Amino acid sequence: MSDIRPIDAIAEPQPVRPVAQRLPGPQADDHHQPGHSNEQEEPDNQEANPAAFLAQQAYQQQTHQTPSATPALLAQDLMTSPVISLPSGSTLLEAWAMMKRKGIHHLPVTAADGTLAGLVSDRELLPYAHELESSDSPGPSARHTVAQVMSIRPLFGTPTTELRAIARIMLDECVSAVPILDNFHHPIGILTTTDILRAIVHRSPIELWT
Repeated sequence: MSDIRPIDAIAEPQPVRPVAQRLPGPQADDHHQPGHSNEQEEPDNQEANPAAFLAQQAYQQQTHQTPSATPALLAQDLMTSPVISLPSGSTLLEAWAMMKRKGIHHLPVTAADGTLAGLVSDRELLPYAHELESSDSPGPSARHTVAQVMSIRPLFGTPTTELRAIARIMLDECVSAVPILDNFHHPIGILTTTDILRAIVHRSPIELWT
């Protein structure tokens, strides 16, 4: 089984949830008279300790806000699906022809059981371009299989992987495409830098959190 790496295992986002300590309320006055309301005491507290008053107001506002943000964009929102893939036994010529015909630059490579085995891009095929593009007949390299040149440790995401996590991994690992897999490790989509840039152009401004 190929060594494929889930994005969440490498850079799982850790949302920060600020923990606010409840501020003590105004101390009860030993000489507090019945019927004397808190509204009447508030101006005195504000004048006596304005910093504590502002902190208490900020805390009260925070308790009415959503405790944690939820991701606004996930892989499933931007990925290309269904994804075009090739079996690992396919030749370089077949992969080259598929990329040219479909206008794509990356192809997930699948094992016999349909699970992700690797990822091949036009970068891996470029060294053989002169043979693959031969007008007479393809060179001997054209008969090599994609399994011989593909990346065997591809990163992958799931439909619910956060877009921010994928973008961070693309930058850190210098990759431009991430296959999206289902629960059985079958490729069901692919997310590329082109997909992200297209979203920025057509969906701007993009909200990463709600």
